[in-house]
Amino acid sequence: MMRDMATDLPSVCPLDCPDTCSLTVTVDAGRIVKIRGSRANPYTAGVLCAKVPAFFPGLVHGAGRLTRPLRRAGARGSGRFEPIGWDEALDLIHDRVQAVIAEHGPEAVLPLNYAGPHGLLAMGSMDLRFFHRLGASLLWRPALCGGVRTEAWVGTYGPTPGIPPEQAALARLVIAWGNNVTWSNLHLMPHINRARRAGGKLVVVDPVRTKVAEQADLHLPVRPGTDVVLAWALAAALEQRGGLDRAFIQQHVAGFEDFMALARPWTPARAAEVCGVPEAGIRALAEWYHLSDPAAISVGNGLERNRNGGSGIRAIFALPALAGKWGRPGGGCINGAGFAFPKTPARLQRPDLAPAGTRTLNIVDVGRHLTDPDLRPPIKVLFVYNHNPLIVHPDQNRMRRGLAREDLFVVGCDVVMTDTLAWADVILPAGSHFEHDDLFAAYGQHWLQRAEPVIPRQGEALPNTEIFRRLAARFGFTDPAFTASDRELMDEAMDAGDPRLGGVRPSALPAGRAVPMRFGGEEAIMFRTVWPATASGKVELTSAYLEAKYGAWLPSYTPVASRFPLALLSPASDRRITSTFGGVDGGGGAPPLEMHPEDAAARGLTDGQPVRVFNDLGEVHLRLRVTERVPAGVVWTPKGAWLRTSDNGQTVSALCPAHHADIAGGACFNDARVEVAALPA
Repeated sequence: MMRDMATDLPSVCPLDCPDTCSLTVTVDAGRIVKIRGSRANPYTAGVLCAKVPAFFPGLVHGAGRLTRPLRRAGARGSGRFEPIGWDEALDLIHDRVQAVIAEHGPEAVLPLNYAGPHGLLAMGSMDLRFFHRLGASLLWRPALCGGVRTEAWVGTYGPTPGIPPEQAALARLVIAWGNNVTWSNLHLMPHINRARRAGGKLVVVDPVRTKVAEQADLHLPVRPGTDVVLAWALAAALEQRGGLDRAFIQQHVAGFEDFMALARPWTPARAAEVCGVPEAGIRALAEWYHLSDPAAISVGNGLERNRNGGSGIRAIFALPALAGKWGRPGGGCINGAGFAFPKTPARLQRPDLAPAGTRTLNIVDVGRHLTDPDLRPPIKVLFVYNHNPLIVHPDQNRMRRGLAREDLFVVGCDVVMTDTLAWADVILPAGSHFEHDDLFAAYGQHWLQRAEPVIPRQGEALPNTEIFRRLAARFGFTDPAFTASDRELMDEAMDAGDPRLGGVRPSALPAGRAVPMRFGGEEAIMFRTVWPATASGKVELTSAYLEAKYGAWLPSYTPVASRFPLALLSPASDRRITSTFGGVDGGGGAPPLEMHPEDAAARGLTDGQPVRVFNDLGEVHLRLRVTERVPAGVVWTPKGAWLRTSDNGQTVSALCPAHHADIAGGACFNDARVEVAALPA
């Protein structure tokens, strides 16, 4: 309910982050004036990252906010638009799409959306029903981020949850592997600290000495892409020191001998040479993992972003099964949280509406497909929403060439004007999540939340669900699937009869309260309250599932070969969620490039100097920060900066290749190899 005086209202953070914080939003005269954390979600416990309170009000109410439909009024990519009405916008889209379908068929239409908002309705509900019914090309979205880790989990354990993050507090050892906890998984840190105060240890495996790595008892700065080798070496070292649980393996693990045949050749000494970490560190971690009970591993998304990503994660996921760490609170992996919820995506998104045989395109390949003259049918219509692909996709310059095609009709839909939407022909203004109902099932914790609007719709902006209801009506899709209300969509997003919901329909869950996902009244504990959901019912170290989909029966290792000597890492920023907030407050300026002193000295470079970072795909200009935080051979700069921070129209994704990881067709941002030189004056 809206009020005319300042009041505090409950909400939920919708951003692409595992924590999914509960919020208290102060609203005055229909405007958000303050955001702070609430204790409605016990996991997030009133704590927020700095980004949300600093930048979200400006995103909702700032100069970049879209509040009216727009039509391009200048050259493609010029960013010049004129306002039009909703009816005219829908007519323009309908007429152009129908003309394309008449000439090329419906697969010439492609939705290009990702995870800008993480509410189940805004992220993928009525929109996907519309595109499925239209017969548009299908899009494999998980490849861009998170899909490799998810597929590695499903291939090993099936669609079942690991332990919730709160159980880290019970562990005698916590391993944060490829997870920059203090920036990207903030609310896990208090539970790690509780474990350490009780005598537990923290190990961080990350190429960069992040803040959490500085606090760790042991930091292993593994070379990018070599995590699988390190995990194999740990498995082999565990076997050597008698640290395998043979009884557990016999009863609950499939593929043990085949997996260990790959692991045994990797002695700590050999792995240390490949991974760039001390041999003593590998031995220490193997000893700690053997002797610590319970022990928890949190695998982040960082290590999936290379061609060996799936293999590395699978090998890490094998460790708690090999060492018998499952079956007790605080033991196992803090992963698979998305499977804690009784979601029913087929009911919500209606993939049955898509014609049989409709092609599926990988989201990582969209830039290539847009510039491929031999693609049949060609992509002639692109719907971009919940996404800023020009900034976040690899091979940025190829994506730009694709968007520049004069024969491409681009429909953009977003809360704010973005670098990608500057290339659109028609723009539809989307409501922020503060303006509509939604349901939030996190991917990093086990609490379900529902949010209601806290401010009125801004201008003529509409929720995604309403935008696609109107599009469906304009295209003549009038059956009940396209007239369902938001509350009906919520009830189709979850199995209301599942005991985890306590007999309450999803649409009736109280806003301002989080519902814990329980299994027989208890938290998820693998081999006690939840079980592997693989075909065999066991932990599968050899995976028929991954073999059938990707030819990946076992993990593997392939080194990166490049004529460019430096590995480029482009992880999350502390100022943005991917590219979200990049248009607020001037985008924060260009990020630095961090380089080890040895690499700087070898190139005659000094701290603070402007440099060019380049490879065969592009060139980015940044200011150098010389630091021992990064190891020799690696350079680091955060992702997500907008073009306004660049003096040559390129950001870090211009340097990232678009080849695929070993499973899930995943993006390989961290396979980027570059050289760095002084920027001429």
